[in-house]
Amino acid sequence: MAGKRSVICVVKFLCGVGLGYYICYVLINGIGTLLIQFLNDAHGAISDSDNHQRRYLEGTISFNTRQHKDESRSLADDLYKRVRILCWVMTGPQNLEKKTKHVKATWAKKCNVVLYMSSEVNKDFPTVGLDVKEGRDQLYWKTIKAFQYVFDHHLNEADWFLKADDDTYVIVDNLRWLLSKYSPDQPIFFGRKFKPFVKQGFMSGGAGYVLSKEAVKRYVDICKTGKCSYSTVQEDVAISKCLADLNVSAGDSRDTNKRETFHPLPPEHHLIKKYIPRSSWYRKYCFYPITEGPGCCSDLTVSFHYVDPVNMYLLEYLTYCLRPYGYKYRYYPESAAKELKET
Repeated sequence: MAGKRSVICVVKFLCGVGLGYYICYVLINGIGTLLIQFLNDAHGAISDSDNHQRRYLEGTISFNTRQHKDESRSLADDLYKRVRILCWVMTGPQNLEKKTKHVKATWAKKCNVVLYMSSEVNKDFPTVGLDVKEGRDQLYWKTIKAFQYVFDHHLNEADWFLKADDDTYVIVDNLRWLLSKYSPDQPIFFGRKFKPFVKQGFMSGGAGYVLSKEAVKRYVDICKTGKCSYSTVQEDVAISKCLADLNVSAGDSRDTNKRETFHPLPPEHHLIKKYIPRSSWYRKYCFYPITEGPGCCSDLTVSFHYVDPVNMYLLEYLTYCLRPYGYKYRYYPESAAKELKET
C-alpha cells in the first residue's frame, strides 16, 4: 500500500514539475514578445506598407551631391554631349503622384530630354496627352502614339530614344556608355532580350528599351501606313515584331564579361540565388543563359524594373552618393574610354 502511494506521489510531482515548466515557458515567451514589440515601437520600427510609403513620400528627396564636387565627371559630361538620349516615360494620370514624380526627382534628370506620356495633358507636371485610353490593352497604341509624337516634335534633339515605365529605374550614364560604341544611324535597338515570339528576340518593356534614331524613323514611317499594327496587349512583343520586319537588329546589351545590363525585375530578384521560382516565366523567356547571384548583373547596369518609390531613392543614393573609401571602380574599361576621347 505504501509503495503504491509513493508511485502516485512521484507521478504527481513529475506532473507538477512539467506543468510548472510549461507555464513558465509560456509566460517568458509572451513577455519576451511583448518586450520586443515595445522596443520596436519605441524605436520606430519600419514598415514597407503602402501607407508607410505614402506617409513618408508625400514630397520628393533631393540628394546633396556637393560632397562629390571634386570628383571628375569629364567623361560623363563628354558622353552627355556626344550621346544624346531622349527618355519618354509611360505613365497615366493615376500614377503621377504615386510613382512618376519620383522618377522625375531621380534618374530622369540625367536624360538630355525627358517626356512623360499619358492619356491626359497635365501642364503642371507636365505630361503629354496622347489620344488613347488608359489600360493594359492600350499600351501598344500608347507606344505608337508616343513615338509618333517624339518623331514629330523632338527627333532632332536626340540620337537615341528610351522608353521606360514609371516603375523603372535607369542609370542613364551607363546607358550612354553602352550606346557610345554604336551609331544612331544604325537600325538597332537594345534592352533585355527575351526569346519567345520573335526570332531575333524581343526586348522587355519593363526593363526599358532604347531605339536608334534610324530605328525610330523606320518604325514611325511604317506605323503611318498601318502595316505594323499587331493586335496584342504586349507592347514590347508588338514593337519588337515590327522592328524585326523592318530589319532593325536586336542588339546585345551585355557587357564585355557577358553580364546583363537591363533587368526586368528588382535587384534582389537577380542578386539572390533561387529567389526566382523554377517555374517562373522569367526562366523560360531569357535569351541568354541566366546567372544568379552577384554575377547576374553588370557593374555598368542600366536598369531595374518594379522599383517602388522608396527603392527609387535608395538606388539613386547607392549609385550617385555612396563611395567605399580607398577603392577605384572594379570595372572601368580605361582603354575603351581613352579610345572614345580620341575619336
